[in-house]
Amino acid sequence: MSMLNAAAISAHCATSATHVAIETVAETGSTNADLLARLGGLRGPLLRIADNQTAGRGRAGRSWLSQPGAALMFSLAWPFKGPLHKMTGLPMAVGVALAETIVSLGVPVQIKWPNDLLRDGAKLAGILVETQNTGNAIWAVIGCGINLVMPDELEARIGRDVASAPWLAQMDRNQLMAALLSRLAAVLAEFDDTGFAPFAERWNALHAWHGKEVVLLDQGAVVRQGRAAGVDDIGRLLLDTSAGRVEILSGDVSLRLIGTQLSGVQS
Repeated sequence: MSMLNAAAISAHCATSATHVAIETVAETGSTNADLLARLGGLRGPLLRIADNQTAGRGRAGRSWLSQPGAALMFSLAWPFKGPLHKMTGLPMAVGVALAETIVSLGVPVQIKWPNDLLRDGAKLAGILVETQNTGNAIWAVIGCGINLVMPDELEARIGRDVASAPWLAQMDRNQLMAALLSRLAAVLAEFDDTGFAPFAERWNALHAWHGKEVVLLDQGAVVRQGRAAGVDDIGRLLLDTSAGRVEILSGDVSLRLIGTQLSGVQS
């Protein structure tokens, strides 16, 4: 396993990411929490990547479980012009950037709304986007965890099937991180100018559950049921229900295929 190195990551980056500062650490609690605490003092985009996170977080406050070396875990702080309401589709645009990169590296993945990456129906990667207005800019801290290898003991702790990507695990991790950062930086710059609309078609092409019957859960309770029909130009999930089509904004809701287990962390 190659060691993470900021200079090596930077050397492999495309021009879209040459202005991003890069930090690597052996271990931290949460790279997202680290960056959120520092936003007031940042001058530009900053990537922070850790070999291990002891308090990694997913959506809706869930824990992200991992072991040293088992996953690629990083956070990227990025300033946007805003306004805040234009940021609605950002988590979906991030999902597009990471999914397209992983597909280009030879691992077929799809997106579960809003932005979980699935391989063969199991979760390969999770994304957490947190925004903060510092007065001078609207910052987003984008956290991502990609399962590269999945030891049996770790899968048992997670409590459900989780995907891994041994092919990516064999790559030089600095090159892998550079490929992800380069695409992500290009997408974020475009998103800041255009919003989500140009990415909707790309997201829908990667939609894992298109046309499938799903339920929408809020704190474990079913609040909607229908057929998933993709996303619209601001990133809302389109759900065809018995009462007609409804649009769902991302929040602390979870989406499940009908008939699948409704519990489990890292979902």
